[in-house]
Amino acid sequence: MKPLDRVELILKRKGSQAYSITPHVTVYEALEKMAENSIGALVVIDGTDLIGIMSERDYARKVILDRRSSKEMKVHEIMSSPAVTVNLRTTVDECMQRMTDKRCRHLPVVEGGRVVGVVSIGDVVHWIITAQDLT
Repeated sequence: MKPLDRVELILKRKGSQAYSITPHVTVYEALEKMAENSIGALVVIDGTDLIGIMSERDYARKVILDRRSSKEMKVHEIMSSPAVTVNLRTTVDECMQRMTDKRCRHLPVVEGGRVVGVVSIGDVVHWIITAQDLT
């Protein structure tokens, strides 16, 4: 494990499950799905197109702090769009840099126009710490 390893290796290790939601679902339903799967973000898919990402941070800043109702708001109203993405050849170092520059914690992995996984800041930090331990 090294910082120059590619995202493909992270997904092979952790799995490539990418949980998604449609843009017209309520924010509350999206939160339920995140809680059920113990995840912090969902990719937002319209048909087969990635149109954004909704995270716990989006909820906290755009619903709760604005005193709005998650049972009435739709995902498309609060999602981050366009989503910051990477591909299977992106290195762990590049992921960390992109997350830092764009101030995001989740990166959908896109290949051939399809979402093939999601890499979180936790995945990247774990990879780097393990690489340091091996060194």
